[in-house]
Amino acid sequence: MTEELGGGRHPVIALHGWFGSGAAWRPVHPHLDGSRFRYVFPDYRGYGRRIGEPGEHTLAEAAQDVLALADELGFDRFSMIGHSMGGAVMQRVLADAPERVRALVGISPVPASGVPFDEQGWELFTGAVAEPGNRRAILDLTTGNRLTGVWLDAAVRHSLAHSDRRAFGDYLEAWAKADFHAEIQGNPVPVKVIVGEHDPALGAATMRATFQQHYPNCELETLTNAGHYAIDETPIALVTSIERFLAAVED
Repeated sequence: MTEELGGGRHPVIALHGWFGSGAAWRPVHPHLDGSRFRYVFPDYRGYGRRIGEPGEHTLAEAAQDVLALADELGFDRFSMIGHSMGGAVMQRVLADAPERVRALVGISPVPASGVPFDEQGWELFTGAVAEPGNRRAILDLTTGNRLTGVWLDAAVRHSLAHSDRRAFGDYLEAWAKADFHAEIQGNPVPVKVIVGEHDPALGAATMRATFQQHYPNCELETLTNAGHYAIDETPIALVTSIERFLAAVED
């Protein structure tokens, strides 16, 4: 069963990141406007409530599952929020069913052109499949080496408890090596990308070189006092930014 919040007229499907799950959105729940929006927080196959569900763990499969969920819930058109890997999934949905997407909000999102890694970085990330210490190092790196170890440890525990190891490894290949930007290039859908000032990889410069080159109607905001995990780091500021944007693009 997928978590939901609110009963508003504007459906929003929130797609989690590589270290997350549908439950990873809970820090923002108290701040969401359920009278205007209806939020849905699904898990990918191999994550959260679907941890035992078999799958290929590709962006295409995840996107088709999003569309199947939208059909099940009666969402003809809907907006999407994607954190990190979820940013790639939401763009795959757009590529597959552009007529159904009202707006996109990316939170430190992976571009449709993928993420290039050097040899050392790829070793760190691939090693995270089996090594919790690598997961902790990635969390620390992508939040600017500035957050409490208590939070880092909790985020590692969440990742380990809410993702299947094989799925975790498969999705890394899926989002890092994706390149389908030609399929979404020039799409006029309203897009907002929100990044943290302390994110060393998927920050403002990366968004200007990717999202703002891919989408003609793309705005960019940098959140202060946040890194890659604004959902945890600055939840009120994040929700304020998301909902102001989505309210402006309502049908």
